[in-house]
Amino acid sequence: MKVLVVDDELPIVEAVAYNLRKEGYQTLTAGDAEQCLELARTQNPDLILLDVMLPSASGFDVCRLLRKQSDVPILMLTARAEETDRVVGLELGADDYVTKPFSMRELMARVKALLRRRGSLERPETKIIQIAGLLIDPSRREVRLGEKAIELSPKEFDLLQFLATHPDQVFMRQALLDHVWGPNNLVEERTVDVHIRWLREKIEPNPSQPQRLLTVRGVGYKFRGAGAA
Repeated sequence: MKVLVVDDELPIVEAVAYNLRKEGYQTLTAGDAEQCLELARTQNPDLILLDVMLPSASGFDVCRLLRKQSDVPILMLTARAEETDRVVGLELGADDYVTKPFSMRELMARVKALLRRRGSLERPETKIIQIAGLLIDPSRREVRLGEKAIELSPKEFDLLQFLATHPDQVFMRQALLDHVWGPNNLVEERTVDVHIRWLREKIEPNPSQPQRLLTVRGVGYKFRGAGAA
């Protein structure tokens, strides 16, 4: 497994890379946004540890750009503990968040958890799903509504695929976070609401009156498997 460590503080980079190598991981390092994006493109890391405060661009900007081209797990590192920063990073597509100063033992545990989850996601159900007017192709990670191709972010696709493979089953927000974002995640429950809203805007004829992604008041969400227009 290959881990890219992105931070402009050399002592942190060296310490994290050293501990990753002790755990048997191959390491790549970058000190700014440009190096990160280039290594992510050319080296295909299995995980990126991304500092929020970089000299040339914020880690949030880098996360946004990475999510346009890859679903590689991203673990954000920051010296700021504000909830707003954590939520912003996670809603941009980061998978986890650690605040500096962090315990190296905790960081390694989070790295292992994200890489285990990535390993399980690399062996997904590949059967094409055709339901409620949608075609979902897990192997190609493509969605079509009739003849129209629907462009989804990696997390939007994962959420839609999960719900569509369990039609008419109601899931609480926390259950969706556990299944789609992974157990022990730090994502706020409202992140599910945001992704559901984005999905409705893309696959519902009238997002304000959804026919496929339904809200079950006081419980959570379900994908309507029968009778949808």
